[in-house]
Amino acid sequence: MTDDILKVSDLKAYYQMNYYGNNFEVRAVDGIDMSVRRGEVYGIAGESSSGKSSFVKVLAAAIRPPLRLVSGSVRYDFAGHPIDLATADARDIEAIRWKHLSYIMQGSMSVLNPVRRIGRTFEDFASRPLNLRGRAFRDRIVAHLERLKLPAEVLQAYPHELSGGMRQRVTIGLATVCHPEFILADEPTTALDVVVQKEVLKLLRDIQKEMGAAVIFVTHDMSVHANVADRVGIIYAGNLVEEGPTREMFSAPKHPYTAHLVASLPRIGDTAQRPALDGRPPNLAKPPPGCRFHPRCPLAVERCRREAPPLETVSPDHRTACWRWSEVAPLVDHGMRQEVVR
Repeated sequence: MTDDILKVSDLKAYYQMNYYGNNFEVRAVDGIDMSVRRGEVYGIAGESSSGKSSFVKVLAAAIRPPLRLVSGSVRYDFAGHPIDLATADARDIEAIRWKHLSYIMQGSMSVLNPVRRIGRTFEDFASRPLNLRGRAFRDRIVAHLERLKLPAEVLQAYPHELSGGMRQRVTIGLATVCHPEFILADEPTTALDVVVQKEVLKLLRDIQKEMGAAVIFVTHDMSVHANVADRVGIIYAGNLVEEGPTREMFSAPKHPYTAHLVASLPRIGDTAQRPALDGRPPNLAKPPPGCRFHPRCPLAVERCRREAPPLETVSPDHRTACWRWSEVAPLVDHGMRQEVVR
């Protein structure tokens, strides 16, 4: 087995639509190359409409029209048995789902059926992958719920009878009960208050360490990545623009967009006003030429408007796509605040 459990190469997935005879193509995922190592937590950050969730749907083989895989490969290596989701058939994908690859979707009610008891939902998800029935299956589920600090009575409840935090614990339980090798978590703490969010994050991290699974953790909240991720990848307008070890991404970002995300974090005792980033993300049906960030970038020059920068290695395990990355210098204010130098 290699150190990488996932390797993505030149991945492109577009929303392809036809309105009144006119074809439209939204380039939500446009040429991403990345890999995830065994047992690591890889964080994915970026603002809304950057392509994060579309990217995760491709990684989870959860693509539905109008989203379509255009090109590239998504290769997993599960216990020495590789599979490329770009070419795998439905039977091969079904064989790895939940047992090897699981998916925590945005919002617990995206997973839970409001008219089906939690116990029946566990049967739907896990009975076949675990190859258990009856009392043996129930004992396995109850033992798993105990790890999640959930009582066995939860199995008799309907989703609306549980709090938001309990529902989120249930979705984590569904995703981890089969002890998968890879977990995709798409905004798993959305709509939770900060206290419950902290509990859910700790729970997910503890379960991940216990199972030794690799995790892709998606959230726009950089403070969450600072606490859970080993490495962070920044997605902007369908492109991976920077990737590196978490500590280095916060202390020495090499892309202006990353520097802005880090600078936007609130700090205890810091009352200074933080300027907003000018402009808005580009229309991915007609992305701008060159670097897609250049209309909002304080460092942009003519070359940025004409040529798209490649994702190049700038230090060990750190890559960025910026022609002027050496000029993205952090200014430390009381050891915490960072900004982009013009």
